[in-house]
Amino acid sequence: MSKRDFYEVLGVQKGASADELKKAYRKKAKELHPDRNSDNPNAESQFKEVNEAYDTLKDPDKKAAYDRFGHAAFEGGMGGPGRGGPRGGFGGQGDFASAFSDVFDDLFGDFMGGRGGGGGRQRAARGSDLRYNLRITLEEAHAGLQKTINVPTSVACSGCNGTGAESGAEPTACPTCSGMGKVRAQQGFFTVERTCPTCGGLGQIIKNPCKSCGGAGRVQKDRTLNVNIPAGVETGTRIRLAGEGEAGLRGGPTGDLYIFIEVADHPIFERDGVHLSCLVPISVTTAALGGDIEVPTIDGGRSRVKIPAGSQTGKQMRLRGKGMPALRGAAHGDMFIELAVETPVNLTSKQKDLLREFERLSEDNNPESSDFFGRVKTFWDQMKK
Repeated sequence: MSKRDFYEVLGVQKGASADELKKAYRKKAKELHPDRNSDNPNAESQFKEVNEAYDTLKDPDKKAAYDRFGHAAFEGGMGGPGRGGPRGGFGGQGDFASAFSDVFDDLFGDFMGGRGGGGGRQRAARGSDLRYNLRITLEEAHAGLQKTINVPTSVACSGCNGTGAESGAEPTACPTCSGMGKVRAQQGFFTVERTCPTCGGLGQIIKNPCKSCGGAGRVQKDRTLNVNIPAGVETGTRIRLAGEGEAGLRGGPTGDLYIFIEVADHPIFERDGVHLSCLVPISVTTAALGGDIEVPTIDGGRSRVKIPAGSQTGKQMRLRGKGMPALRGAAHGDMFIELAVETPVNLTSKQKDLLREFERLSEDNNPESSDFFGRVKTFWDQMKK
């Protein structure tokens, strides 16, 4: 099969400028790259055809030979002026990789750290964010508080003002990567970018590093901070302190500090969002006759609760507004109490006699004498026979 005209392959007119050829090549290469056309079986051959066309036309000598002799300039040993390239138009694997590298940034630049423009990589690196775990009580979560914490972190070096250079000297461009912070290497078909091993990706080196920080621009130090903990926080609440994290490398911006709250379990109260619950023991007499009791609240006070006569274990009662405050807003949750009737122990003889007398006098309203309990007793008597 005869080859198509190289200008036709790239979609340009004969006599197109170098910039027009390069622009057309990049567009075609991106459209036909095999990785983007897995469902097109012809994509690979078309992609190679585009590369062959551009590899020829981008070289002034090859282009002149092609314009004069066409494809015959590279067949039968003619090879263009001073080239002697192999049949097929490719000047070896190196020429193909060189042509492909022109489109490499367009295809993979976002994944490899972006295009290496004239400005190069950012010279100063942002400091890391830090995490601090803070454990508080339920009472503190209810009221809110201001807490003083000590955070081990990195701060800007005072000896060099964070530049990393001694006596105010300025860093110089890295000679290995020319200030780009990355180096390229040909590996067959692909061009691979790696972080520069000399400057660690910063694009700069310091010939005379600061003696205090060793050129890093920062030193380790414990910082004391006052943290405002709002009322209503709960386990998992995260508080961000902007700019209170680790200092940036060589004068870079400071990271943030994140405080993660953990609320300790309470011996009495259980929390469910903004609501609280607790178990309240009452005597048999109070349960039977009713009465008033006092229960503790999370704010350190006490609330009076009226117990209705005949209350049973498990009965729940609500104290409105006695729960936790909402983290955002003025609302408060409720407090739920669950009654637990206590059975008296270690009775004296007189107390036992009084209870027996009470039981005898209560036969008419004793639950055990009800119709339901009577049927249960009859059932068990029959099972024993």
